[in-house]
Amino acid sequence: MLIRLGKTSKMKGFSFGTDARECITGSKLRKVEGSVCSKCYALKGNFNFSSVRKGKATNLKHLNAPYFVDVMSYQLKDLKFFRWFDSGDLPSIEALEKIVQIAKNTPNTKHWLPTREIKMVNEYLANNTFPRNLVVRVSSPMIDEPPIKGFRNTSTVHAKKHPFGFACPSRKQDNQCLDCTACWDKRVRNISYEQH
Repeated sequence: MLIRLGKTSKMKGFSFGTDARECITGSKLRKVEGSVCSKCYALKGNFNFSSVRKGKATNLKHLNAPYFVDVMSYQLKDLKFFRWFDSGDLPSIEALEKIVQIAKNTPNTKHWLPTREIKMVNEYLANNTFPRNLVVRVSSPMIDEPPIKGFRNTSTVHAKKHPFGFACPSRKQDNQCLDCTACWDKRVRNISYEQH
C-alpha cells in the first residue's frame, strides 16, 4: 500500500494534506475577519473538487491508522524535502507524535510542518524535543500579526505591514520556491508569507 502524496508546482519535493474543513483551530479562525484562515487557499479552486476532497479525507484516515508511520517512513526515505499539511492541520497530539517518528526514521529528509495547533505543540514540547530534520513552524493566526512568542520557529502572513523576519521570495519568483529552502531551515526563525 502507498499513501498518495501531493506535488505542487511551487514547492520542492512532495507534501501531505488533509481537508482544511477538518482543521480544529482553522475552523474557528475561518469565521474571524482578518485571520489567515478567513482567506484559506485550501478551500478554493481545485480543493473543492470531489476527487480532491475524497483524497484529503482518505489521507486523514491513513494518518489515524496504525500503519501510517511505517508506510510514510518507507515512502519518504529517499526524498530530500517534505512538507506536512499543504492543506489541513494537525488533528491530534498522536498525529504529531507519528510525524516526529517518521522524521526520526528518515534522517536524510528535511521535514517542514506549519501549524496553528499551539496547544498540541506545547503539549509535545513539555517533555520532548523535535528531531534536527523536522522544522515545526507555529503560525500566527492573524494577518499582519507578529510572530507568536515562545517558539523557536514561526511563520506569519503580511499584507499591509512590512514582513517580520525573512520574507518568502516566491511572490517575486513566479510563485515558486526555486532555490529557496528557508521553510525547512531551523536557522530561519520566522518566515513571513505575503497574503494571497
